Amino acid sequence: MAAAVELLAPAGGMAQLKAALRFGADAVYGALPAFGLRAYAGNFTWDQLEEALALVHAQGKKFYLTMNILPFQDEMDSFTAAARKACKMGVDAALVSDLGAFLRLRRDVPQLNLHISTQANTLNAESAAFYHQMGAERIVLARELSMDRIRDLRRQLPAELELEAFVHGAMCMSYSGRCMLSDHLTGRGGNRGACAQPCRWEYALVEKKRPGEYIPVDEDARGTYLLSAYDLNMLSHLPELIQAGIQSMKIEGRMKTEYYVATVVSCYRHALDALAESRECYEKIVPQLETELQKASHRAFNTGFYYGAPSPASGAAGFTQSMEYVGRIECWQDGVATVALKNRFYVGDTLELFCPRGSLPFQVESIAIADTGEKVDTVSIAGQKVLIPLPYEAAEGDFLRGPNRNHQGG
Repeated sequence: MAAAVELLAPAGGMAQLKAALRFGADAVYGALPAFGLRAYAGNFTWDQLEEALALVHAQGKKFYLTMNILPFQDEMDSFTAAARKACKMGVDAALVSDLGAFLRLRRDVPQLNLHISTQANTLNAESAAFYHQMGAERIVLARELSMDRIRDLRRQLPAELELEAFVHGAMCMSYSGRCMLSDHLTGRGGNRGACAQPCRWEYALVEKKRPGEYIPVDEDARGTYLLSAYDLNMLSHLPELIQAGIQSMKIEGRMKTEYYVATVVSCYRHALDALAESRECYEKIVPQLETELQKASHRAFNTGFYYGAPSPASGAAGFTQSMEYVGRIECWQDGVATVALKNRFYVGDTLELFCPRGSLPFQVESIAIADTGEKVDTVSIAGQKVLIPLPYEAAEGDFLRGPNRNHQGG
């Protein structure tokens, strides 16, 4: 049942793209420095896009270019020129949200496959059918749709029109991301890729006659997060999504680290593979995978709008994670790994090798500085190369993770 389902991962830059491919994504989505909705992600220069396409296509996978900005009229020519160049380079599709941008690309770059972004807020079969009749091959559904409504919508659409939906990651309090809060408060446009995320700030209530007296609306140890949405997590509901007609399962996170991308992609890859074997295999592995998801930085989870109104509706505080990304494997030979340090760890710590096979625990017996061979008890300089005995075969792009001494992520 799950074999034909695409697992689509975010690629904020080359490191995230490589992690997504290594840990099991079928396709990735990323952007150029302009025209995507993550202006502060690493994104891809033209040279990097060429390299990314070669890597992706060599593995028989796909790269979708996000061009879902809402362009002004004076940007339309450069927008079209960028899409034309990307098409010639071999991107598998472009994501667009603006109707005018869609029509322009359909007319001027007809060979470019187009996907309709969730920013277009597609909620009904009539809208989806219109885009399909005009040449779209896929609709990324609005995040506000319930499972029942997706199922009903799918029944009314031609089979060749693909449906994509978000399954994991940050959610937005505005309508499928169409928010003006950042524009008004900071001058940074959310629909221009420059959202300052003011929904994540701490807010309080002030009574007019009592200026300076800030009354918290709902406070915990970290603060008050009235507008902050919970993170989406549908790992335990993949069969229902497939039965409803979702053909591409999308992970949010182009601002996330390579470790985050690897962790989430790995969990959904293992879940989909287990489901392809049987429902029983899937249900058996899901609890273990839910524990794995806790090892990457995240806000508290809910299921979005899939089963009615989100519950809790809002108030998600800061990030948390049960384990910490401590290093990246650069090479492994004869039982010794060369590791690029991310966060401090000590001799005697129990770490995990995180690789496509899963999470493999081991105890750190020794640490040596790679350049000098000096033996040390700990290391703390990010990027420093160290040598440690590693009892499992590993490869470049695998990760080490260890105890989270701060008990929260960032």
